[in-house]
Amino acid sequence: MHNNQSGDAKPLTYSVPEAGRMAGLSRNSAYAAAERGEIPTISFGRLLRVPATAWDRILQEGRPTPSHRQVASR
Repeated sequence: MHNNQSGDAKPLTYSVPEAGRMAGLSRNSAYAAAERGEIPTISFGRLLRVPATAWDRILQEGRPTPSHRQVASR
């Protein structure tokens, strides 16, 4: 499923399994990663999609490890 007019243009979103395959994940692992927030998603009713720009950036640059993240004090 592509959501653009031109056949050669890049899609705006990926399905969760498509995004997972790009990272070498199985379908179930991709949905589990999306549930944990490791794969960014947007919802359209029951449809779950992965924003292409955000996912491509994560695949290229990676994400900071938990020790590098800022933790807000309470």
